[in-house]
Amino acid sequence: METLKIIVCAKQVPDPEGPPSAFEVDAVNARVTPRGIPPVLSPFDENALEAALKLKETAAAHITLMSAGSNLSMAVMLKALATGADELVLIDDALFDREKLDSFATASLLSAAIRMHGDFDLVLTGRQASDTNAGQVGLGIAALRGLPAVTLACSLKLEGDALLVERVLPEGYETVRVPLPAIVTVSHEIGELRYPRMADIKAAKGLPQMKWGASDFNGEAATARRVKMIGVESPVRERNCQIVQADTPEEAGERLALALREAKLL
Repeated sequence: METLKIIVCAKQVPDPEGPPSAFEVDAVNARVTPRGIPPVLSPFDENALEAALKLKETAAAHITLMSAGSNLSMAVMLKALATGADELVLIDDALFDREKLDSFATASLLSAAIRMHGDFDLVLTGRQASDTNAGQVGLGIAALRGLPAVTLACSLKLEGDALLVERVLPEGYETVRVPLPAIVTVSHEIGELRYPRMADIKAAKGLPQMKWGASDFNGEAATARRVKMIGVESPVRERNCQIVQADTPEEAGERLALALREAKLL
């Protein structure tokens, strides 16, 4: 294998560090709308990109950064591209809004885009997206493409025409050998995405970029949705304030401890 061709699928999401008050629950339309929260690359997908960059440090590799959605932020993608990827593919259309694509539709869309893009050896995704936490898209792509898949990778090493993958288990780790081409979902243990230099961000604007819309896919992915959201509601919060009254601090402490014990908080 002269050059390892890697595709990293990365999703733009509302910044998960945004305040809860900025997320508006729309019970009528069964959706949650972020207000004033900037988009970022899903942190787990940043881990996947970092995994690709580490492979590129040890072997000749070409990294394609691929993202699907609606009204995607070019600034977010250029910053990610500047870390060391070689080209950018955007699948951007109003039909691909985050609220309109479930996991299966997203996997169908990315699978079609990967087919259109051409030959590849490895597709990397994050273990899950930070907005839905579903963890289904990577395996969905593998199923649609008929390829082997390994989940929760924390280390990748190229070995001829195969990949040695160390993956996270509930009580340890295991190493598996998977033939290429393959799909691998990457966990956060791989490490945070490196920071690009300002000069690299400027240079990223000159790297190859492709943009596809719904018309390029004949509507096959846009109509692949399998999940219907039937309701969204805010959690009910109950507050009960009890004033501990006593004549002395010692007595107040005893009564507080008793109240906490009765509430099974101690």
